[in-house]
Amino acid sequence: MSGPEAFVPVAITSRSGLDESVHFGALVVLGADGSIDHAAGDPEVVVYPRSSNKPMQAVAMVAAGLDVEPDLLALVCASHDGTEAHLAAARRILAGAGLDERSLANTASWPLDEHAQHEAIRAGGRPTPLQMNCSGKHSGMVATCVRRGWAHDDSYLHTDHPLQMAITRTITELTGERPAHVGVDGCGAPAHAFSLIGLARAFRSIATGAAGTAGDRVYAAMTGHPTMVGGQHRDVTRFMQLVPGLMAKDGADGVFAAAMPDGRAIALKIADGGDRARPPVMLAALDRLGLASDELAAAVAQPIRGHGRTVGEVRAVVS
Repeated sequence: MSGPEAFVPVAITSRSGLDESVHFGALVVLGADGSIDHAAGDPEVVVYPRSSNKPMQAVAMVAAGLDVEPDLLALVCASHDGTEAHLAAARRILAGAGLDERSLANTASWPLDEHAQHEAIRAGGRPTPLQMNCSGKHSGMVATCVRRGWAHDDSYLHTDHPLQMAITRTITELTGERPAHVGVDGCGAPAHAFSLIGLARAFRSIATGAAGTAGDRVYAAMTGHPTMVGGQHRDVTRFMQLVPGLMAKDGADGVFAAAMPDGRAIALKIADGGDRARPPVMLAALDRLGLASDELAAAVAQPIRGHGRTVGEVRAVVS
């Protein structure tokens, strides 16, 4: 199934006691044995996981020779906030390869974090590739190229570059399927599209150790340094901090994926690309697997505000 018919209602936004918006999406939950425990919509729907692909890209980089400290590897997997800690980590990755931020070919941007963005503006700064949320991934990419003796000019973004070919092979292995399409991501890197269940299987492979030593290093880095993967106030970071052992990664346009080392895994896509419904739907999926808690629910709640106070919420409607 593809197109709009692949999606069903997964969340509702209410305001002042009246349901205001319905969010459609698809969700797949895998049990510890890898079989489908629950699905809403079509688990075979082809999606762009966007930044949820980063753990797989990182596995390919490590397998190709990238060797950095765990906190730096977590940044390679990140859609980071652009705080000074994140930027310093990206500089460390680059410096380890004898490079600096001029080697980055990703899109220039302001930091995602509002405070960091305001600080940059007050300092007379401008949008830069380093501040962009994908700069950790791109730092890892060019550092891998240096390690392997591959070209590390902007050709590292081309689908026929050895690095990107290695990433495509790794994604194929981890998902168990060939990408249905390869587009261009917001940062300029190739964006692989494949099924939602393929995304869940890939995360499961990394979390369980089936992805090998490279996958083990990625899993340990992400779960050991969740703030590097997102930021202090980001949902992806909160999920990993409050569910011990959970590896999670958000992706632009309404994607979220997660897995536990015992094989349980989740992947979801909000159909219209909005992100507001992602946390409650992920929370509902974790609750299905017995991994939710009141503390987690409070940490990732999506309150609806009206005139300075909470007047509603976004709630999941998947069972």
